[in-house]
Amino acid sequence: MLISCGDALIDFVPTKNVDGREAVMPAVGGSCLNVAIGIARLGAPTGFVGGISTDLFGRMIADHAAASNVQLSLATRSDYQTTLAFVRIVAGESHYAFYDAETATRNWTFRRGTIPFGAVEAVHVGSTTLVNDQGAAETMALIADAKASSTISFDPNCRPNLVKDKPAYLARMAEFAAGADLIKMSDVDFAYLFDEEPYQQRARALLRQGTSLVVITRGNDGAIAWHAKAGQIEVEAPKIEVADTIGAGDSFQAALLFALHKQGRLARQQLKDIGTDELRRALSFAANCAGLTCTRPGADPPWSREISWSW
Repeated sequence: MLISCGDALIDFVPTKNVDGREAVMPAVGGSCLNVAIGIARLGAPTGFVGGISTDLFGRMIADHAAASNVQLSLATRSDYQTTLAFVRIVAGESHYAFYDAETATRNWTFRRGTIPFGAVEAVHVGSTTLVNDQGAAETMALIADAKASSTISFDPNCRPNLVKDKPAYLARMAEFAAGADLIKMSDVDFAYLFDEEPYQQRARALLRQGTSLVVITRGNDGAIAWHAKAGQIEVEAPKIEVADTIGAGDSFQAALLFALHKQGRLARQQLKDIGTDELRRALSFAANCAGLTCTRPGADPPWSREISWSW
């Protein structure tokens, strides 16, 4: 099984009403839930760990996850309200306004001994859950239990408008990166975390500290990855008609984890030993899945019937 741990929320995505005026439409989202849904839709057994409300929106989230074959037995249901995020597209980038005080995601706690990590191939973490102290601490406790047997995947998926103390946040992201086997971030996240540092310089530093794979996604410019054995690899983004970019990075992450799982290269030692051709195929598949997600509104990653894994 693969597990994604973190945020589950409702995105209010931009649309137009019948008069052509701006409107919003509710859609299930949350970076880590999106990753779980993306993996499950491609066909790998997947579970979600995190807080889900029992309110109206929480029921929407649970129904959506179940319909995508995500197992929710490890999630924590509570009567805290659901996190809401309002989205606007500015210059092709998604900008968010979050309403996240006293929510089910914020009040999630890791229940030690409830997850059979010996049967969990990989654990993915990241995004808004790591901004607040409690969410970060609970996630770190989960990683401490998982790391002996499970590959750790990390995407910071930064939300600067939620960060109150940037130096503390940067230190926290460095701590999560130090414990990760696979790190993926967007070029926008990279700029927020590392300013104008060259990609390669930071990637090599991360590899030296023990990370096996570092990937940076660059929108229309595709993705670039570094691996200690396979070297540096670039893949192109597909040529598409973009509806919006919501969930594209999550779809990439999900597809990359799925592809590595499908190749038998997701377990820690197997990831260390992956070859250049295998890694290129996995990255290309991830880029194509992300591209397909961008052709439709909201976080709507592809199903296996829509995009074939042919290797």
